[in-house]
Amino acid sequence: MAIMITDECINCGACEPECPNNAIYEGGAEWRYSDGTSLTGLITTLDGSDKMADDTHEPMNMDVYYITHDKCTECVGFHDEPQCAAVCPVDCCVDDPEYRESEDELLAKKDFMHL
Repeated sequence: MAIMITDECINCGACEPECPNNAIYEGGAEWRYSDGTSLTGLITTLDGSDKMADDTHEPMNMDVYYITHDKCTECVGFHDEPQCAAVCPVDCCVDDPEYRESEDELLAKKDFMHL
């Protein structure tokens, strides 16, 4: 499953630099597939959608930091545990029950983003 940031976030920003996929954004910031990945130009996402890697996507939260599920791999393939949760001083980086993925799916997402 992906990680999510709850509304208890204090906007300290400790999580953002720890993410190996650049999947964490400040509240209100648009996100891109290309941010912090090797994705460029026209890409076909793992769900089969064609997108431009540099296109911007709407923020998932306007008030606090958020994690885009399309880029979160729970740090699988990089670390033994999600680094955002490890550094969060208020424990607001938690499993998102609405986004369940197997370790194989998370590794495939990592490989997709980091050629």
